Amino acid sequence: MTIQIDQFPCRADNFGVLIHDSASGETALIDAPEETAILEAIKRTGWKPSVLFITHHHADHVEANLSLKQKFDLKIIGPKAEASKIPGIDQTVAEGDVLTFGGEEVRVIETPGHTAGHVSYYLPKSGVAFTADTLFALGCGRLFEAPAPVMYESLKKLAALPPETQVYCGHEYTLSNARFALTVDPTNPKLKARAEKIEKLRAEGKATLPTSIGEELETNPFLRWDDAAIRKNLGMENASDAEVFTEIRKRKDNF
Repeated sequence: MTIQIDQFPCRADNFGVLIHDSASGETALIDAPEETAILEAIKRTGWKPSVLFITHHHADHVEANLSLKQKFDLKIIGPKAEASKIPGIDQTVAEGDVLTFGGEEVRVIETPGHTAGHVSYYLPKSGVAFTADTLFALGCGRLFEAPAPVMYESLKKLAALPPETQVYCGHEYTLSNARFALTVDPTNPKLKARAEKIEKLRAEGKATLPTSIGEELETNPFLRWDDAAIRKNLGMENASDAEVFTEIRKRKDNF
């Protein structure tokens, strides 16, 4: 693998991500939450970005688009469904589109739910996915622009990626998500162990990301709609998978 990844904190709880292809020297940025933090990361790594991949239009993901475009002559790529809301966009993408970064493919996966046009970016050669505010460690994004069944279908797509896929998310929400997950899936030993690890990491000021698809399938209740213990705990043994997901999302909204 020639891809190197630098994840760094932005704003109150966002993450910025630089990805660098050592063979070609090409660098990309995933979302643009905050100019100062991004410029510091560029200076620290020495990686000058030429492309900016945007996942969705929310201000805490596009705030620095125009200033960074001016400084680095970035090409800004983002979801077609939200093009009018993304500052400086040059190229739109949709489900199934395949881009090239360095020496490998970047596959576009439409993952609406948090916003109506949210996309995730998947690099199969490196085994990395950038899911922003669709899939979080032990959670999923709040539903602002689409109903729960839409988010459920998006999460199904991500859950189908290879279990070893490393997942980079848009926010450091894992501690709160872990505490909620234990209310839904309290008898899961892997979740209990992970929650203890997360408590320790956050107490030390360390990031809990990246995660992996495999780890999320074992511990994230938003991907475990078919788990018998969760269904029994919710009193939803005979409900559809989408109904179970919807109930879990409602409970998280009120947690």
